[in-house]
Amino acid sequence: MRAAAASASVTPTTNASASLTNSNHFNFTSHRKIYTSLPISTVKNSHKKSTLVVVRAIKDRKETETETETENMKEHNKESTTKQQQPLNLEDVNPVGLGRKSRQIFDEVWRKFSGLGQISRTTRADDKEALDALLIREGPMCEFAIPGAQNTTVLVVGATSRIGRIVVRKLMLRGYTVKALVRKADEEVVNMLPRSVEIMIGDVGDPSTLKAAVVGCNKIIYCATARSSITGDLFRVDHQGVSNLTKALQDYNNKLAQLRAGKSSKSKLLLAKFKSADSLNGWEVRQGTYFQDAVASKYDAGMDAKFEFTEAGDAVFSGYVFTRGGYVELSKKLSLPLGYTLDRYEGLVLSVGGNGRSYVLILEAGPSADTTQSKLYFARISTKVGFCRVRVPFSAFRPVKPDDLPLDPFLVHTMTIRFEPRRQRPVEAPAGAKQDLRSFKLILEYIKALPTGQETDFVLVSCTGLGVEPTRREQVLKAKRAGEDSLRRSGLGYTIIRPGPLQEEPGGQRALIFDQGNRISQGISCADVADICVKALHDSTARNKSFDVCYEYVAEQGRELYELVAHLPDKANNYLTPALSVLEKNT
Repeated sequence: MRAAAASASVTPTTNASASLTNSNHFNFTSHRKIYTSLPISTVKNSHKKSTLVVVRAIKDRKETETETETENMKEHNKESTTKQQQPLNLEDVNPVGLGRKSRQIFDEVWRKFSGLGQISRTTRADDKEALDALLIREGPMCEFAIPGAQNTTVLVVGATSRIGRIVVRKLMLRGYTVKALVRKADEEVVNMLPRSVEIMIGDVGDPSTLKAAVVGCNKIIYCATARSSITGDLFRVDHQGVSNLTKALQDYNNKLAQLRAGKSSKSKLLLAKFKSADSLNGWEVRQGTYFQDAVASKYDAGMDAKFEFTEAGDAVFSGYVFTRGGYVELSKKLSLPLGYTLDRYEGLVLSVGGNGRSYVLILEAGPSADTTQSKLYFARISTKVGFCRVRVPFSAFRPVKPDDLPLDPFLVHTMTIRFEPRRQRPVEAPAGAKQDLRSFKLILEYIKALPTGQETDFVLVSCTGLGVEPTRREQVLKAKRAGEDSLRRSGLGYTIIRPGPLQEEPGGQRALIFDQGNRISQGISCADVADICVKALHDSTARNKSFDVCYEYVAEQGRELYELVAHLPDKANNYLTPALSVLEKNT
């Protein structure tokens, strides 16, 4: 199973919305014999006729209600119906099947109009926009709608990019509410996007402009990329931009959780928050060695550590270890709120700062009444100079004794943070600055348990480096990988897509390779990448996975790297689930 463990190949036969070649027209593939043979004049006429059917249905329904409605209500409905008779542009509504669902729209529109309530209520200025949104998100345009789309708002960052423009239209065809984040809302940008898309002005490099953009959003698709190879631009868009948006979405989710009294599905479980000297109670500093050595006895006070609350308001665990094979650690027995257990969560997230050392996070699991039966599980974590969030899934913990069973979070009762000099790596520092890897400083802000999630919160379109000019490839990849790393550490459910060189051609034409390991060598169409972004939103197998994707290619004999795991030419075309099910999580 050499190939199955590494990658997968699928043939995605798309439906009528799968391939969009530019921002102004649709290229239908799976229904080609029905729709692409229509001349443009026929499409326009059918669009006009279908629109009239919708308006006429509303009018007919109004006439049947004349015996029960007052005169003022009839005048209100006439005025509202007249306002709705302005036909929508071909750019905004897919004319295919518009008349097919006119009855469905009529029932929904009439329900909304009937809900206006009081006779004295005046006509709303945004009634036309409400009907337009209904036609696009809930009506005939949405014959490819998927469950949950109507209740999901997606923020598309980089909505005017090659991939972003296609993503926006695919989302609309499936019934999502779409918001687009752009730096400037000039006429050129507005004309690129459908009228029903809510345009938000902001800069991913400026956190203050992102708060309003994420309000009401459930998910984010990040398609933005720096337009130049200048280090500042790469850092601002590909690294800091991702970090700023993840923090903005988390802050918004936390605010919702507070309003819902902590009962939101996004609510984290607070295990420790270090905001005062009293919050340090129960934490114990210990030291020890992995083995005894005669050389160790030559060191006097070879290691030391302390945990204190400073005047600056920080909880600091610091010290040094000079003893060969020595370590120091900070440990506490967990006390969970009544009714809570860690098996309902998928991992831990730590907000920490310091001098960039790595640590060993140890969980002790077993019967709390008899700690002699407890087992130890460890995971290595790395920090950065300054503050950062470290995400550690429970699946990353390994038993200290290889024969022990995998970690059961339900039985966890003690947590330990250990520092040891071995395996420490120098961090980036000013030229000439000396680093003593045997000393450490760890500032603790909080430790929380991450709720178990089924779906992706943040889809990031990164790159493999193929197709990038060799002179700027290293800079681009460094910024991209830093952005990916910040997303993995954020605690959000993520999907990171690294496509091969992008090509401007219809999607759904060729088989795709899904791989992990930087081995792909082919390109892929923008439409296929956009389709993967949209499918990943509600696919549980895509959560917390990073993968490369490209067109199928013929490998040399004896060096095959993939195998066919799905060939799905049906309408649902759910190729992503079997393709990603064989790939590893949290990589």
